[in-house]
Amino acid sequence: MSGGHLIGAFLEMMSAERGAASNTIEAYSRDLADYAGFVAGRKQTLLDCPADTVTLWLDDLKAQGLSASSSARRLSAVRQFHKFLCADGLRGDDPTRIVASPKARRALPKVLSVAEVDRLLSLAETEAGLSASPQKQMSAQRLYVLLEMLYATGLRVSELVSLKRAAVMREAAFLTVVGKGSKERIVPMTDRARDAVRAWIAGLEPGPWLFPAKGEAGYLSRQVFARDLKDLAARAGIASARVAPHVLRHAFASHLLAGGADLRVVQMLLGHADISTTQIYTHVLDEKLRNLVESHHPLAEGRS
Repeated sequence: MSGGHLIGAFLEMMSAERGAASNTIEAYSRDLADYAGFVAGRKQTLLDCPADTVTLWLDDLKAQGLSASSSARRLSAVRQFHKFLCADGLRGDDPTRIVASPKARRALPKVLSVAEVDRLLSLAETEAGLSASPQKQMSAQRLYVLLEMLYATGLRVSELVSLKRAAVMREAAFLTVVGKGSKERIVPMTDRARDAVRAWIAGLEPGPWLFPAKGEAGYLSRQVFARDLKDLAARAGIASARVAPHVLRHAFASHLLAGGADLRVVQMLLGHADISTTQIYTHVLDEKLRNLVESHHPLAEGRS
């Protein structure tokens, strides 16, 4: 089999057996095409290239200016690809097994303050209630509902825009969410989000999607939501570069933890398979813990 056919077989397996999302498949396709091109440039094939070639490929990515996190993501795709080749008996060894993943200091997520989120929600609610053309009013109402739901649930943007109406449970008190790997979870909603969703559904025409659109997918694209959100931030006096759908997800998690929520509960709500992914948000607890120790430790400065 040629390199292209091998990659195609792997991508088909990821889609059919593991339920990988279309965005994941597209990213893997790009990463593996780049890797296959590098291997071919060294007069090797995907079935015989050694570990040294994988290391040289990573060095080449670094020379191109790719960040350690981006290189690590590409290496992850290549690792899974080679594991697939070994599992199917197409190759006897895995050249990525002893290759170290590029390391980078994990950046803290961008987080908006509670006051900034409130400004966004208040402006979105106000604009949703203004008189405008039917199309503009529908867009404003949709943006308000999306924001309320995102900050109330912490959904991934892809999970949010692709929600079906059937996902809204018990008078909009809960959502059934299908996340990564087709794993299903139940997420509660706040009263504000529930009321916004119920009013939104009442004005929708019949159809399967909660946020319908005229595109091929049938529902609102992530890009349109991100664009509308940045425009709203600018009108609210918040730098648009600081605001994106995933920033609201970060705010949801960080504000919950700062308010005393259990880390395991936040992990479940976010749909993280590994709690280590959720632990990045514990930076918001540092100041709280320091204040706790200074206030209650018997030997803390200022205490008798």
